[in-house]
Amino acid sequence: MRKIVKGQEPKIFTSWKRTNKGKNYRDLSHDVRAAINEANIKEQKGICAYCCDQIDASNSMNEHVEARKLNPARQLDFNNMVASCTRPGQCDNAHGSQSLPLTPLMDECETEIRFYLSGRVKGLTERAEQSIKVLALDNRALKEKRRFQLEALLYEGGSNPDEIKLLDSELVEILVEDLQEPASNQLQPFSPVLVNVLKHNALSSV
Repeated sequence: MRKIVKGQEPKIFTSWKRTNKGKNYRDLSHDVRAAINEANIKEQKGICAYCCDQIDASNSMNEHVEARKLNPARQLDFNNMVASCTRPGQCDNAHGSQSLPLTPLMDECETEIRFYLSGRVKGLTERAEQSIKVLALDNRALKEKRRFQLEALLYEGGSNPDEIKLLDSELVEILVEDLQEPASNQLQPFSPVLVNVLKHNALSSV
């Protein structure tokens, strides 16, 4: 996961709530839902809130971090909404109405989950392990896709995946900076995962 900093909700959403007191999320028009989705994708820089794969309006949906069934009072709270991919068996599709103890709205989502170049993911705390399980972030297809993309990102950055532990701290800092702040404001798929791998390898080599 990558920490998401929520911005201001779309004006069309604010106006809708003002004129539709007492209604809930399922009453939203298509235009309002689309505006929410667009805002979420933009502030997430084009990646899924959970798996960090690339998303756009055609393959993502509005996801309630705290499920509507668990807390109906937050179903129209923009600060409780993110954009999730719609891939079967993971992320929003796996989340459903389950409790999610570690979320991408928390700073700790970047430190309590550890990724590996193999595509494997591990929770460093009990709540991280639970969230990985709820979102199915360790499913076989996703692990393989992560592995492939992480290697591609490293090669693109001029590094050999087999020599990642040999990278000096200065090069790691450059790679991390390039991955976190792309010129296009669009993150490459799984780039936050590679940042996680690089940071953990840097720490383990100290």
